[in-house]
Amino acid sequence: NLARALPDGSVVALYGDLGAGKTAFVRGMARALGIEARVSSPTFTIVNEYAGGGRELLHFDMYRLGGAEELFDIGWDDYLARGAVCAVEWSENVEDAFDGSEVRVTLRKLSDTLREIEIAFDSEEDSGEC
Repeated sequence: NLARALPDGSVVALYGDLGAGKTAFVRGMARALGIEARVSSPTFTIVNEYAGGGRELLHFDMYRLGGAEELFDIGWDDYLARGAVCAVEWSENVEDAFDGSEVRVTLRKLSDTLREIEIAFDSEEDSGEC
């Protein structure tokens, strides 16, 4: 439901420990956007690009970056200018790059089969939990 409601140009900042399900969440976003490509973690490539259903999804993994400056060095502004939905794993490593309009998604692993997902928008009134 979240992905279908996102306008183009949205940034989804994902937070959660290793194995919390961030890539699986992005996989679900891609399906909801009409993208049929196989979604995998871009840990070593930094960004994977997907398109389908008239939408574009840019999937970032900031685990290996040392900060927002490195993100800008790889062309963050250019990626944003494309107007795609951007999903950013390990967002805590590049928080200075965000302008406050991003959707914050925090995933917590409660067990091998159970996750808690908290979704927060740019205002407290819009925040919700699933």
